[in-house]
Amino acid sequence: MSSALPAQQDKVIYDEADVPGYFLQDPLLKGDGHDVKDAEDWEKVRRPEIFKLFEDMVYGKAPPAPEKIHFKVKESSDEAYDGKAKRRQVAIQLTDDPDGPVLNLLIYLPKTDQPVPTFLALNFYGNASINNDPAVFLPTSWLRDNKEKGVENHKATEKLRGSSSSRWPVEMILDKGYGLATAYYGDIDPDFDDGFENGIHPFFSGGAKPKPSEWGSIAAWAWGMSRALDYLQQDKEVDGSKVISMGHSRLGKTALWAGATDSRFAAVISNNSGCGGAALSKRAFGETVKRINTNFPHWFCDNFTQYNDWEKALPVDQHELIALIAPRPCLVCSAEEDRWADPRGEFLSAKHASPVYEFLGVEGLKADEMPAVDQPVLSRLGYVIRAGGHDVKPIDWQRYMEFADAHVRGK
Repeated sequence: MSSALPAQQDKVIYDEADVPGYFLQDPLLKGDGHDVKDAEDWEKVRRPEIFKLFEDMVYGKAPPAPEKIHFKVKESSDEAYDGKAKRRQVAIQLTDDPDGPVLNLLIYLPKTDQPVPTFLALNFYGNASINNDPAVFLPTSWLRDNKEKGVENHKATEKLRGSSSSRWPVEMILDKGYGLATAYYGDIDPDFDDGFENGIHPFFSGGAKPKPSEWGSIAAWAWGMSRALDYLQQDKEVDGSKVISMGHSRLGKTALWAGATDSRFAAVISNNSGCGGAALSKRAFGETVKRINTNFPHWFCDNFTQYNDWEKALPVDQHELIALIAPRPCLVCSAEEDRWADPRGEFLSAKHASPVYEFLGVEGLKADEMPAVDQPVLSRLGYVIRAGGHDVKPIDWQRYMEFADAHVRGK
């Protein structure tokens, strides 16, 4: 494979005229060159072909789930948010080893006797960062230093509380009748290149580094989301058949892969997920495969580095990742100023995944052309581009819930 940086990639591509020509595989054309015949042919032949390519060449193969989930409710209150909500804090043991990583799941639910549809989303700075609730435990895992966020020497301080609250309109979510479950992604695997010596990996590899086709951090975080779902599905206060995988940025990549690997997720929402998420890799627009592998070598499996500066050789692209989620609802969300994440490439992935949705007899993307800013297309396979940059805003959550109202609630 080529290792030299091609001249056309010396600078970041931000002009459509500079996007290289590329070919996208047809997700409805099987590896033997024959068309997918029907839904059974898709489910038993073509979908497994696509999935294995992503598993072997992009995200890496994760181990199976533990035989039994071990958890403990560490704190519980029915008087959160001045008595309008229930709060649960649950420690989920991720391995059979009692010394293994623990996923600390924070759950808020509206006051009702009925099980509720729930958004499951990992967070970047620990559960205490999402709001100012003094009862929420501060994280004890490694955190990226950020004095503004209240993290010093990789440890949380009291200043952390509520430092990311602008991204988590908890009361608005509760008022709409949805639950919110969140956990710190670093509980599963710390987000730095440590040779996979910390986090979940060593407990499944005997301390050895993962093989080139084995899980990187994104696959580990997605695996952790499934362990949270294991708990939520046995929680009688949650409608386990209506849990929505959601994530922003690198955790948007994670939400998509979680949805592809675990069909129990009722729907999937990615926000500004970019390269390795919803954006087509072969466009090489904004962040490229080489740039992401260079800056974050632990995110993907080592096999993915074969495609540094060689995207055209990729045997899959991200439209096929979205196709793996079909026929379940999927919403791809972009931001106008977040060019690094290639909003047009995210739209094109949804567009090229749409034939699979339609082939399976459900609604695809109801947009032939990229919609205007702040004109959401909330079809079963949906796409939204809003004004502004790389962030999660209350307007985004409003659209997530409109999408869930249409395609998850009551279905």
